[in-house]
Amino acid sequence: MNGTINYISCGALWLGLVVKAPDLVRHRHDPYLRAICWVLGLAGLCFFLGAPPTVACVNGVSGVPNLAAPLTYASITAYGAAAQVLIVYWRGGPHVHRTARRWVVCYAFVLLGIAVTFALGDAPVERRTDLDTYYATTPYIAEMIVLYLAGHLAAAGVTLVSSLRWAREVDGWLRVSLLTLGVGTLCNAGYSVSKLAAVVARWGGRDWSVIGTRVSPAAAGLGALLTVVGVLIPLAGPRLTEWQRSWQTYVRLEPLERELDGVLTRRALRLPRPRRASPTTLLVWRQTSIHNGLSHLDPYFDRSLYDRTHDTALQATGDPARAEATAWAAVVAAAVRDESDRLLPDAAAAWLPGAAPEPAALVRIADALAGSPLVSAARVRRGATPTGTA
Repeated sequence: MNGTINYISCGALWLGLVVKAPDLVRHRHDPYLRAICWVLGLAGLCFFLGAPPTVACVNGVSGVPNLAAPLTYASITAYGAAAQVLIVYWRGGPHVHRTARRWVVCYAFVLLGIAVTFALGDAPVERRTDLDTYYATTPYIAEMIVLYLAGHLAAAGVTLVSSLRWAREVDGWLRVSLLTLGVGTLCNAGYSVSKLAAVVARWGGRDWSVIGTRVSPAAAGLGALLTVVGVLIPLAGPRLTEWQRSWQTYVRLEPLERELDGVLTRRALRLPRPRRASPTTLLVWRQTSIHNGLSHLDPYFDRSLYDRTHDTALQATGDPARAEATAWAAVVAAAVRDESDRLLPDAAAAWLPGAAPEPAALVRIADALAGSPLVSAARVRRGATPTGTA
């Protein structure tokens, strides 16, 4: 019981708090963001104060045996209340501030009760890991133990019901978040239930202290981890989805960039590739290179080739969007070839000045470049009527 797991858990939670701190500074009046930071901070504090080395240090420095106990209990109680307040602000509603204040006031009385009962009680023998069961029959100390466990269990129960009920009404990342939060809260409830079971067993003359020293900490650790993950999923989930879509688009645009590679290299039109960049940044980099290449090729775009290829592809596929992408791919492939040979199209066939594919069509053009026989024909010869399928 050296507290290593406690300190690792505390460090991870406070690292999340450090990550969110800049947002809190910029939006200090956002109650939802404040609630997130309170949950992260108090969850880490629970693990920090509950570590046996910290318990020994607090008791030794203060000179009060077991002073670490009410401090730890207070942090656990406050963490449970903060999680419920977070749910209140998260869901919103017409009376959200009033509901949040009620929770804060209610648990302020619980914290006051913990302080008063500890001051009235007598716990002279230091217990770093099993104070709950050791003093389960001691006047006032027993009341303090039951008070904090009941308060924590009540907060966990309300949070569990609220999150699971809300999860039935939503979908996507929010539903995943609420389900994760619900499972984490269930583990937190397991902490209180196992502690209460050990205390009740002690009242009946049985020793179940191992439940309080082994099962409860494991449930608390898993519960805090899942709760924090559930809180952070709505913040990280949409970004992960955006990165996934950006990466898929980035990969699909590779054939189009490869087609333009010679032009981009000869004319120094490609920007330096960003290092250690997010998928979104990489996508912007590739799109910028592609647009630079297409802008340079603008004088070489052949309208007559576009029309012939479009008609052939439309007849073959019956898909206007696919026919348009195939026609553009053929025009780009021919323009790359002609630019290399310094061969401009006939004046009558020249493309309208400034014309370029829409950004949304670039992926379809890249797909056509990767596998259309019409595009392969455009790479080889100029002026021939395209044949084959799209």
